[in-house]
Amino acid sequence: MGRAKKIAHTEEAAAEVPQVAKPLLKWAGGKTQLLEELLVKVPMKFGTYIEPFFGGGALFFALRPEKAIIADSNPELVNLYQAVADDYSAVLAHLRTYKNNEKFFYALRAKDWTKLEAAEAAARTIFLNRTCFNGLYRVNKKGQFNVPFGRYSNPKIADEASLKAASHALQKATIICGDYKDVLKEHTKAGDFVFLDPPYLPISAYADFKRYTKEQFYEEDHEDLSKEVHRLHNLGCNVILTNSNHHLVHEQYKDFPIKVVKTKRYISCNGSKREGEDVIVTIPPKIRFDVRLVADTLPTQVHEYPSTRYMGSKSKLLSQIWSVASQFSFDSAVDLFSGSGAVGYMFKTQGIDVTSNDYMAMSAVFTKAMIENNDVTLSGDEVLQLLSPVKKNDHFVENTFKGLYFADEDNQVIDVIRQNIQGLSNPSKRAIAMSALIRACLKKRPRGIFTYVGYKYDDGRKDLTMSFKQQFIAAVEAVNNAVFDNGTQCKSRHGDAMSFKKNDAELIYIDPPYYSPLSDNEYVRRYHFVEGLARDWKDVEIQKHTLTKKFKSYPTPFSTKNGAAEAFDLLFKRFKESILIVSYSSNSQPSKDEMVEIMSRHKKYVDVVPVDYKYSFGNQGNKVGSNKNSVQEYLFVGH
Repeated sequence: MGRAKKIAHTEEAAAEVPQVAKPLLKWAGGKTQLLEELLVKVPMKFGTYIEPFFGGGALFFALRPEKAIIADSNPELVNLYQAVADDYSAVLAHLRTYKNNEKFFYALRAKDWTKLEAAEAAARTIFLNRTCFNGLYRVNKKGQFNVPFGRYSNPKIADEASLKAASHALQKATIICGDYKDVLKEHTKAGDFVFLDPPYLPISAYADFKRYTKEQFYEEDHEDLSKEVHRLHNLGCNVILTNSNHHLVHEQYKDFPIKVVKTKRYISCNGSKREGEDVIVTIPPKIRFDVRLVADTLPTQVHEYPSTRYMGSKSKLLSQIWSVASQFSFDSAVDLFSGSGAVGYMFKTQGIDVTSNDYMAMSAVFTKAMIENNDVTLSGDEVLQLLSPVKKNDHFVENTFKGLYFADEDNQVIDVIRQNIQGLSNPSKRAIAMSALIRACLKKRPRGIFTYVGYKYDDGRKDLTMSFKQQFIAAVEAVNNAVFDNGTQCKSRHGDAMSFKKNDAELIYIDPPYYSPLSDNEYVRRYHFVEGLARDWKDVEIQKHTLTKKFKSYPTPFSTKNGAAEAFDLLFKRFKESILIVSYSSNSQPSKDEMVEIMSRHKKYVDVVPVDYKYSFGNQGNKVGSNKNSVQEYLFVGH
């Protein structure tokens, strides 16, 4: 396997910590120019950093991980890093005696490094790299360095600051000389971050790999490496791999995100080959969670929450969501995109201190009435007062939406209730009354949406035959029954999730609008009428030229794939200290693997729980009769 030595910190090293570390060598295939691309893909949290093709170590020195295993099959290279870690000052002392002239260069080059003590051998390696032609490290068949003198006027040979910073970073690492397979087999475990920078394809372009190691790396070796990468994926490791933009790389890693990046080949005798394309392959950990999804383990109070036909409601997935969440210990949670409010309410029934948030006013009204509110209800007399005629009726709904969604008498009742609600002084009572009014509108509306006018979807349901007053009275009773005290003071927030400030909540549940090129996620377009009720049409501009009299949708980053990816990255970063549970659909973008990769940047472990699910009505245009509303729902879990 080769030798391995763990370096303990000294009191002197701990007292003065260098802030910047950088590669000690100019290295063929070094990753300094790719650092900007690589660093954004590194998971925010991981166990051990493992790099078995260490070379120049650009990413390692940029990250300076607290726990690392670095390895290479080149014993001279390994000696260099071990010597710098052990005693950089001894290496520096030798470098200060070296002269940048041809005679000294060839005399030192002729020495057998294996016969020198470690610090002197390390100094020799650094000196030859800094002063030889083009900084190339190359050996002949006997393993002897054979690059000619470079004739540089003033190379930086004795760089004390770099050696000191590198030494501090290397002291935290286990340094190994050995084959990459042995290193990975012996040391990797779930949660580790592995960076792989093997000799590049195509083989013909890198036939001189033997110039800086005794080994060669052929296509069959890349095939073996691919198998090892998939093993690491299954084990639960985060992996980043670099290579050239070669068809074999794309074929071997087709299941993972691949990014092509233009690069410079600084060490090349052929100027026409100094430009190339590298690829960065991001391999997230595979599903590790083995969650038993039970049918119904929830308190009976959960079933008191009034049902809705709200698009994307997770009311049918509450058992599955709780079966995942209950595996963690937490007393507080944020339902960041509360929607119907069903998930936040479910958390409340479990005694959790819940904060519900949504950019839709109607959603915030629901959660204010039934999650934030612990003990306030509407009496029968108050309900009758809400249905009593008002002295000054503005007839807003009756005039604005005449003949569109409801009969004239229903519009008149809506106007009476909405104006009487404004007379309620208690905010919880106002929220209950408005929740009941919105619920009555949804129940009286075929399919419960406002993207069409008339009654073409009237299927004869009982809800459609009830009078509006009956619907309202029933809705108040349903909301009243949902009110209970769980011993905490839950909160309801009406605001954009992207502006929700980081708090101390131990769990964040995220159920955002799903972006798909096959469907839309415009909640306002579907529910603009009841959203207008919740806002009393304040600060909204009705588009009077439209048939439905809708108003403009709120801006959201989840309307495009790139926007959604950036939004997820921002949210995961903001709440990286909390347990993350994200509901997501299999037909949405970013893809499952891309979502795992984004979350892996900020969480040590990322697990995916698949759940078979069928929407109450299709979200794929008019294809309700097809299987387009049957999907697999994913629960992404970051912890």
